[in-house]
Amino acid sequence: VLSARLEAALESFSRREGVTLFMTLLAAFEVLLARYARQTDIVVGVPVANRTQPQLEPLVGFFVNMLVMRSDLGGNPTFRQLLGRVRAMALEAYAHQDTPFEKIVEELQPERESGRTPLFQVTFAFQNAPAASLQFGEARLEAMRIANPTTRFDLELYIAKLETGLVARLNYSTDLFDA
Repeated sequence: VLSARLEAALESFSRREGVTLFMTLLAAFEVLLARYARQTDIVVGVPVANRTQPQLEPLVGFFVNMLVMRSDLGGNPTFRQLLGRVRAMALEAYAHQDTPFEKIVEELQPERESGRTPLFQVTFAFQNAPAASLQFGEARLEAMRIANPTTRFDLELYIAKLETGLVARLNYSTDLFDA
């Protein structure tokens, strides 16, 4: 849990740097990955809602697409320098978010391994829209947290923005990592 005070400080920092809170959090996560992996080429999968056209907004359905966010941490950049790189990379990825992930994989033709997603094994998701409950007459639906004992990727970081601050959850493959 990151307090509302820390979230406000991160939001303020992000505004001063001309980036979104998502970009700041992604850059921080990439620094962590780079340090632990001892690599400077960091690739993270990021889900996007993929509702870029107004007519899709009211539709019910799963439109999520995965974007490949690749950052270069070479040359030991300062955090501000990395943030500039992440901003440029993220904006470029958003400009092409309508391209299906499968089409990118088909075009790049990476080596495939059974049971592994091509191009990335780490994901980062930032949920900044409030989880609304739905009311249908007497019936009310609201999100329910369920335990998920499996992970789809080697490492998954989920951050949600709540009224009380930011809440982060890290899922990982126990075949690769321990607590």
